[in-house]
Amino acid sequence: MYPLITRDPVTGEELIVTRLECPTSGVAIEGRFSLGWIGRLTREQLDFVELLVKYRAMFKGWPRDECGLYTARSRLDEIVDALGGIPENDGHTDRRVILGRLAAKEISVEEAMQLLKS
Repeated sequence: MYPLITRDPVTGEELIVTRLECPTSGVAIEGRFSLGWIGRLTREQLDFVELLVKYRAMFKGWPRDECGLYTARSRLDEIVDALGGIPENDGHTDRRVILGRLAAKEISVEEAMQLLKS
């Protein structure tokens, strides 16, 4: 089986499911089904959620190349935003996070300056 894609590769819009099928019995159900909250996330965000659950949010157990703490927080903030949640900082820039990402060389000086201005 192919991995689940949640976004139209052309428009970026959320996809819907139009057919569900049981491979054992062959029973198929057709209609227009929502992917729910999963449909609002990108493949990369779904992979991050999988790691988050797999390691019970204990970042020190994660594979080293997956992400640092600041990247993890940034990814989690993106997921919260995609799901319509309220950011922890209510939309205000967290200077410490941005400077930490800059120190970890996760973003450039230009990106950091742009983020600090927002």
